[in-house]
Amino acid sequence: MTSTSDLWDAHPDTAIVCELQLRQYGGVTAFSGEIATVRCFEDNVLVKQRAGEPGNGRVLVVDAGGSLRCALVGDNVAGLALENGWAGIVLNGCVRDVEELAGLGIGIKALGSNPRPSRKEGAGELDVPVSFGGATFTPGAMLHSDADGILVL
Repeated sequence: MTSTSDLWDAHPDTAIVCELQLRQYGGVTAFSGEIATVRCFEDNVLVKQRAGEPGNGRVLVVDAGGSLRCALVGDNVAGLALENGWAGIVLNGCVRDVEELAGLGIGIKALGSNPRPSRKEGAGELDVPVSFGGATFTPGAMLHSDADGILVL
């Protein structure tokens, strides 16, 4: 996989960098794929639903509004995403089950962790452009993530 730094150098006029300093939680540190999105707030029903769909190497970008009050992804949702062929999850929110996530063969980046689970009401939106960290994540665009950060092309 080409590094995000090299991709930036090759595409300085079109590449977009996510400036949010997300932490790495999954067992895969470098991943890339076509973007699919979920926008939700403190409710992970749509995240779990999407993780249960065929990922086909895509990256699930979840805009949880930056909430640190509860986790939207834990080992069950991440394991489901892995089983269904998702390359990674980028979460503007929290995860839980941190030790288990580190052993899964999927890329996961998030703001932080919280042991409290989310609500289960099903509120939110699928396949809409989401923005955080100075970047807009449009469904179908390519996301690249490694130790240097996240870049959208």
